[in-house]
Amino acid sequence: MNTADWDQELRKYQDVIASGTKSMKIKAMMMLARFSKHAPEHVLASTIPILTEILGHNVSNDSGPTLQEAAAYCLKCIACRGEGALAVEIGGHGAPYSLMRLLSHSDGRMQKVLIKCLLVIVSFCNASRTAVATNGGVEMIIGLLSSCTNDTKRYLLEILSVLALRRDVRKALTRLRALHYVVEAASFGSMVSRERACQAIGLLGVTRQTRRMLVDLGAIPVLVSLFREGEHSTKLVAGNSLGVISAHVDYIRPVAQAGAIPLYAELLEGPDPSGKEIAEDVFCILAVAEANAVEIAGHLVRILREGNDEAKASAADVMWDLSGYKHSMSVVRDSGAIPILVELLETGSEDVKVNVSGTFAQLSYDGTDRMSLAEAGAIPILIDLMNDVDEVEELRDNATEALVNFYEDPFYHDRVSDAINVSSFRNMQNRLVHIRASNEHMARSLRRMSVEQLTWNPDLV
Repeated sequence: MNTADWDQELRKYQDVIASGTKSMKIKAMMMLARFSKHAPEHVLASTIPILTEILGHNVSNDSGPTLQEAAAYCLKCIACRGEGALAVEIGGHGAPYSLMRLLSHSDGRMQKVLIKCLLVIVSFCNASRTAVATNGGVEMIIGLLSSCTNDTKRYLLEILSVLALRRDVRKALTRLRALHYVVEAASFGSMVSRERACQAIGLLGVTRQTRRMLVDLGAIPVLVSLFREGEHSTKLVAGNSLGVISAHVDYIRPVAQAGAIPLYAELLEGPDPSGKEIAEDVFCILAVAEANAVEIAGHLVRILREGNDEAKASAADVMWDLSGYKHSMSVVRDSGAIPILVELLETGSEDVKVNVSGTFAQLSYDGTDRMSLAEAGAIPILIDLMNDVDEVEELRDNATEALVNFYEDPFYHDRVSDAINVSSFRNMQNRLVHIRASNEHMARSLRRMSVEQLTWNPDLV
């Protein structure tokens, strides 16, 4: 059908709406809905003011289909077209207000049509979300959820997941004790909606009190399920939200026990830098628990053996962080990672070598770890790296720091004694002396301070 034909059909439709009977009008709107997939967008846009005006009329008491129901169905079909521009235009004509008014005293099929129409509009139109959120829409959706059938619950939860991305709505949901609906929305409905609800959980979980409420409502297994089943974008959101939840000592083990660690290992191995960053950050949180650190180290060793350069660099970076935890030093050593890391220090990419050298610098402060490093052949490689002017500065500094700790150990003093003649070695040694002196001075000062001094707040005086 060409443009002229569509324009002619539009005029026929307008004539029927202007002067036809109720049944004729409903038939015309249903036909428009049927053809909305094929009609040009400018034709559909021309019908929006007419449909929203009908939607705004008072509900008829007549039995059977109503004009408002037909208009809502037609608007829903039109809003689904394109990239959301038509939905935005529908919102601009006040449709959300009419839909909420009609929803307040509708049921059955009419209610379902209105809810579906509202869902499409708020999904695309930010102004419509604002209209619903600031005009009692949150309370209305919660009220409908408390009494609805399973037939409409999915669509109500999807509306809620859209609205929950607003800060004021999240506050309202907490105040109204309706957070269980957000958790339910993350486990039910379309994947797009579940991802939105997952994001809302992450935003809600920033505060300690709300985080506890979400965990009590079962958020951890829901997020892990999404992490496991979702597409890549969903995995990123779920992984990030789960990281927010895990940022409390009480939830570090439950998150791991729910099966999250292997999923973060997959992100660490993946090609997306954002995924790697999320995995690294959350591993550093989860590794606070020793049992988690053991499991994490096992995955890191596998990646260090089998992964590509980017994955190996990320795994080595996590190893660097883990080596700073008191219990994780033995975890790194017992995992069998040190011989692999020594090999990578010699043959790995620049990023890998920098992160491995950082790990070794950290491990070199412990006598047992120094022994493991020495037995694995790390000392001559570290000396070569310190002396290699072509290597990056961070790599040489890390290698030098490790060698200073070996030099100060009587068991290894002679093996690195030749290195002391290098200026970079002497500079690092002096730097570490100053750092240690500063740390000791601070420790002595803190020991002399009373509890009252430590808790004094000048702003309260």
